[in-house]
Amino acid sequence: METLELTQEEQFQARIDADMRIEPKDWMPDAYRKTLIRQISQHAHSELVGMLPEGNWITRAPSLKRKSILLAKVQDEAGHGLYLYSAAETLGTSRDQMLADLHSGKAKYSSIFNYPTLSWADMGCVGWLVDGAAILNQVPLCRTSYGPYARAMVRVCKEESFHQRQGFEIMQTLCEGSPEQKAMAQEGLNRWWWPTLMMFGPKDSESPNTAQSMNWRIKRFTNDELRQKFVDMMVPQAEFLGLTVPDPNLKWNEAKQGYDFGDVDWEEFWNVVKGNGMCNKERLQARVQAHEEGAWVREAALAHAEKRQQREAAKAAAA
Repeated sequence: METLELTQEEQFQARIDADMRIEPKDWMPDAYRKTLIRQISQHAHSELVGMLPEGNWITRAPSLKRKSILLAKVQDEAGHGLYLYSAAETLGTSRDQMLADLHSGKAKYSSIFNYPTLSWADMGCVGWLVDGAAILNQVPLCRTSYGPYARAMVRVCKEESFHQRQGFEIMQTLCEGSPEQKAMAQEGLNRWWWPTLMMFGPKDSESPNTAQSMNWRIKRFTNDELRQKFVDMMVPQAEFLGLTVPDPNLKWNEAKQGYDFGDVDWEEFWNVVKGNGMCNKERLQARVQAHEEGAWVREAALAHAEKRQQREAAKAAAA
């Protein structure tokens, strides 16, 4: 019986189709490697830049308890960035190159972090809505086809679930407080609802990467599928809080067992992605400044590591 010899690319796709993990030393198409570097580094950048809107409220948190929780959350985000940069490095890129791309504006990060946090309710909205959207996006990544990325996401998702609950608890406390506090919560929801829907990326018909990422099982759901899941999950939670979702077109669709909702302002989305949002320049400037001011720490750590290596080499030679 004649057997057909599969090409490397066909063997690779067969492994993907069989739900087998791809590891760093495995052969992979250049396009797969490039797609992963783009996605994982963008994810890592989002974790770092995402610290900035929340860091804005550390010194102004309403109590010591709230301050300590927010500090812990920001520390978690820094750790997530480190896991993800490490995962991306297994693909052959370097952390220095990824950060250089971020600081030059070449690399992107999540559009949501280019909006300002104007009130304490925004800390609730970031946790409840933004981290809720992140969880929907990231839980399927625990089953993504690239091993190091999937394994990094397991811990990230566990910690993000705490962040989401923390945000919901802030919103619930505000909604159960004074009329002014509930109004603050509603105003926060009004500002964050639509930018959070934009977090899932462009609609499927305008997304250049979705189809291939789905074929490689880097992604498990499309942008529009995730957006629908988010709306279906969040509307009942908003109703429980006594808040009104700022969408006059929102209504339950019995046939699809989900909500119909209004159109996202795609012009605003693309404007932010292109660097023209309210906080794009501020966020990038803050990251560049932090990197430059931290140079002495990195240099000191490298010098210490080099001296330690030299001492250990000298001991080994004398033994």
